[in-house]
Amino acid sequence: MKDPSALAAGAHTVSSSLDPMAAAEYAPAMDLPDLKDDPHLKLVRPLVEAYQAFWLADNRHIRSLKLTPSQFDVIATLGDTDGMTCSELSARTLVTKGTLTGVLDRLVAKGLIRRDTVDSDRRRIHVRLTEKGDGVFRKTYAAHIAFLKPFFEEAMTPKEIDDARRLLLKLRDSFKRGSA
Repeated sequence: MKDPSALAAGAHTVSSSLDPMAAAEYAPAMDLPDLKDDPHLKLVRPLVEAYQAFWLADNRHIRSLKLTPSQFDVIATLGDTDGMTCSELSARTLVTKGTLTGVLDRLVAKGLIRRDTVDSDRRRIHVRLTEKGDGVFRKTYAAHIAFLKPFFEEAMTPKEIDDARRLLLKLRDSFKRGSA
């Protein structure tokens, strides 16, 4: 809290809603732990750096295939299926609901997908690859898997990949439970 004598002397104050440091005035005092040996924090930076390195290589390759990452995600998800509703597609991709409509619009414009209303419920839209879209799926999905595979093979054994997957899913689930 501000010193009352400073207020009386005409010092300017900043509303606590605008000043992030003002919130610190009300936080309980805590001793700063020795963080250099914290096993949890030792994981954060390598985890973020691995994600960033993956994201950069992944995005560059997908864009070299003349698709955006969101378009590729939709095409890869629809590949080898009879299609699915927009709700199912949203749940199975990493594309946010707010972005999905625009992505689908652009894929329709490219002739890669089609959208049809579901006869039993005209509010539901069924999305499927067109013949052209299936050709793009077959070409780009195989190429992208072939591009990514050496990175994993160079870094990990199949057992380490299984262990890493299990641990990453466990960590993801912990964060999801904590944010609910």
